[in-house]
Amino acid sequence: MSVLVLVLSVSAACCLGFGFVLQQNAASQAPLSDFLSPRLLLDLIRVPRWLGGIGLMACGMILGAVALGKGEISLVEPLLATNLLFALALSRHQTKQPLGRQGWAGLLLLAGGVSAFIVAGQPEGGNAVSDPVRHWLIIGIMVGLALLLTTYAKRSLRSSTPVLLSLAAGLLYGVQDALTRISGQRFGEGGWSELITGWQPYGVLVLGVTGLVLVQSAFETAPLRMSLPALTAAQPLAGIVCGVGFLGDRLRTDAGALAWEAAGLAAVVVGIVLLGLHPAMPRGTSKAKPTLDLQPH
Repeated sequence: MSVLVLVLSVSAACCLGFGFVLQQNAASQAPLSDFLSPRLLLDLIRVPRWLGGIGLMACGMILGAVALGKGEISLVEPLLATNLLFALALSRHQTKQPLGRQGWAGLLLLAGGVSAFIVAGQPEGGNAVSDPVRHWLIIGIMVGLALLLTTYAKRSLRSSTPVLLSLAAGLLYGVQDALTRISGQRFGEGGWSELITGWQPYGVLVLGVTGLVLVQSAFETAPLRMSLPALTAAQPLAGIVCGVGFLGDRLRTDAGALAWEAAGLAAVVVGIVLLGLHPAMPRGTSKAKPTLDLQPH
């Protein structure tokens, strides 16, 4: 594993984690009438704290894009999932809550799971799959699942809504990371002319904006602990599916390696949930909002 890819990925995770906390602090004060609407971004753009969070998120995405250009997505995505550790660190500084057994258990499971997956899987780059049907099938499944989750979240309007929206955003961000890697490869092969003639960079833009609306809507309606774990868990899983499915990433597939890879990913998900539910994660800075109700009366 390249030290440069490791540093870039962890630095990206740091920026993302800090950025998510600042975004949720601001989004929790936005009007619920903007739920799942681009108007939400227009409201938030006037809030300095949110702009700071978006700036950190942009830095994280740039660092992540560079890491994806130099390493396999199956390696970078689990490292990006450690953004929750940095979010917890900033939240703990704000709330003065000790880590306790739950925090340490979550930290060890997340860090140990990432390490186990990388060591057992030994991700390596390979030749991307040239069959466009396979590309569109995998991307279609990820986007379709995100659409179903969003539709159900909007119709149900229950306590599960922020979790469903965050899962949908995580799936879109995982696909976005895959398209970012392809865009970087196109730019490296033919420069700007090669980049702008492909559909992938425009797909990155559309998925990024859509995911941003979903994430901010989730942040708006519930505490960070209800939304960030689902987002952090879904993104690397979707990214790994895309990496192995059509980007040519190779993982070890013998029985022992597969068992450790599965155990590592399971530990990552459990660690993310434990950290996301930790008391140090902010509940939001606004007063309690009424139950979400967007149905006409």
